[in-house]
Amino acid sequence: GFWSFGFALCVVFIYMVFYYSRAGLIADFALVVNIFLLIGALASMRAILTLPGIAGIVLTIGMSVDANVLIFERIREELRLGKGVKGAVKDGFAKALSSILDANITTLLTGIVLSVFGTGPIKGFATTLIIGIFTSFFAAVVITRLIVTTFLERDKAVKFSTKLTENWFTNTAIPFVRKRKLFYLISGTVIILGIGSMLTRGLDWGVDFEGGRQYKVKFDQAANNAAIVDKLTKTFDGIAPSAKMVDNSYTSLITTKYMITDPSTKMNNEVDSLMKTGLADFGKFEILESKMIAPTISKDLKKNSIYAITFSLLVIFLYIVFRFRKWQFGLGALVALGHDVLIVLGIFSLLWGWIGFSMEIDQAFIAAILTVVGYSINDTVVVFDRIREYLSIHHKKENKEVINMALNSTLSRTINTSVSTFIVLLIIFIFGGEAIKGFTFALMVGIVVGTYSSLFIATPMVIDFSKKEAEEKK
Repeated sequence: GFWSFGFALCVVFIYMVFYYSRAGLIADFALVVNIFLLIGALASMRAILTLPGIAGIVLTIGMSVDANVLIFERIREELRLGKGVKGAVKDGFAKALSSILDANITTLLTGIVLSVFGTGPIKGFATTLIIGIFTSFFAAVVITRLIVTTFLERDKAVKFSTKLTENWFTNTAIPFVRKRKLFYLISGTVIILGIGSMLTRGLDWGVDFEGGRQYKVKFDQAANNAAIVDKLTKTFDGIAPSAKMVDNSYTSLITTKYMITDPSTKMNNEVDSLMKTGLADFGKFEILESKMIAPTISKDLKKNSIYAITFSLLVIFLYIVFRFRKWQFGLGALVALGHDVLIVLGIFSLLWGWIGFSMEIDQAFIAAILTVVGYSINDTVVVFDRIREYLSIHHKKENKEVINMALNSTLSRTINTSVSTFIVLLIIFIFGGEAIKGFTFALMVGIVVGTYSSLFIATPMVIDFSKKEAEEKK
């Protein structure tokens, strides 16, 4: 996991330099500072780093990259207008600050609500996220600006693009608004399929929700966990267990939900016997310990989680309405968030049992969903901020035309942020080990869906919610 995380960061560093030249190097340094500050803060708090905490770190990295991308894209826009480098840098930072603040404040409010009302994995995620928001803002706005300004004052050239990437995404004219009904249809179809699957196939609820039996098994040779899962799935009447490496490559932690509704001693003995029969194909082994696992996500935790998430959505809605002076923006953001969560859940329902890794709904999945919500709202608010700016400049043009211009102008920033975050997750997914494949897969799906919804769902919804107002203006 650590090796894959380090490799993923190296790829992001290279990508930033490829796209932004020397400015990319400065962003890479700021990102290292951000991670250093975040890990240092967690260490000073003696925080226990679990998967929810790692999810918060991944989101923090995404937001840190996003802040630098926002700044650099603004500077490139100013340079295209014919300004000098010093003037472009000054105006670029000033114009990017509004978007960065809105995105960070929205995510910060969400984190505070989740921290106050959430428990368990939600609280761990929220704590990491809150710290990460402050460190990423400081690294992007203070450290990056300080280095860029220092270079310019010493008459050292700072380039914000390479010859290859200089004019990328500058003349795009994608008809986001005109094609919105097509995207509604695509999203609606996927959501209906997902809901249908959830009602018929359901979801693969993990032991965190349902409980289970757990066995720590030591083999006399390296354990093939994938083969163990395949064999025991047949032994347990098609109910797939999970098998993860612990301590060393010879030891596996096997968890099964087979006959968990019957906790009697007789059933425990029967499951033990089936376990030994299933493992007989893998040579000599010793069951070091076995135990029953109670559901760690209790009814109270479920209830508190629902309250925390509901209240955080309300806070997001109120803040967006306050900042953008229109309820349509707040409602559009909430529709996009609901869209993202339903699609991730639907895909997990449709695919579990068909692909070669666990897709359980457990505490790690909850953290992944919260990360998707945080990323999606961050992305949506940045897009909304550009729309607000364009509407104030081009107030004589029709709203649909102005909004489409704004969406195309944010395309470079949206793609760069999404690609860099997705690269991190993809490399962790490929090389990070079986134990976190389901977790990283949920994040990968969420990043793609969150990026899509900010462009094709949230903003078009604002247009459709504002039809009456647009007709009166016309």
